[in-house]
Amino acid sequence: MKVPRLKVWQWLGAVLVLAFMADWFIQRPDQRSVALNEVVKRKGSPQLQAYLYRFRVVRIEGDTAVMTTPRNVQVPALRFIAVIHPEIDVHNASDPAFVAAEKTLAAMQSEASGLIVAQPGIKHVKWELDKPWLAAHGIDVPDL
Repeated sequence: MKVPRLKVWQWLGAVLVLAFMADWFIQRPDQRSVALNEVVKRKGSPQLQAYLYRFRVVRIEGDTAVMTTPRNVQVPALRFIAVIHPEIDVHNASDPAFVAAEKTLAAMQSEASGLIVAQPGIKHVKWELDKPWLAAHGIDVPDL
């Protein structure tokens, strides 16, 4: 039986498909992360469930759940708030709406982490900047 020769574009297509499959396999969440995310979804307050950002567990490292966050030293909260609340003046730190949005973000992040730490086998939460979400919403993340 003779194997047909593939054209260059067919090889490129096959390589792209394999690359996407490998990327999905590497980044797919494990079953424990999926279960913890379901806890946040099920047990979170109505405010957390309606919040415009979903805090997610992306992996487990021993007794630590690694969760996504839209803010850290690289990306201050004001950049995130400007995206989800474009009507707020984020450059005025004393603007009551901005202060309320910051407090809400902190409360939602705290609630999500509290739900995760309350689960068996999880003692800590480590925060990881959600670069894909930020990039999808036009926020550049500087490399350090």
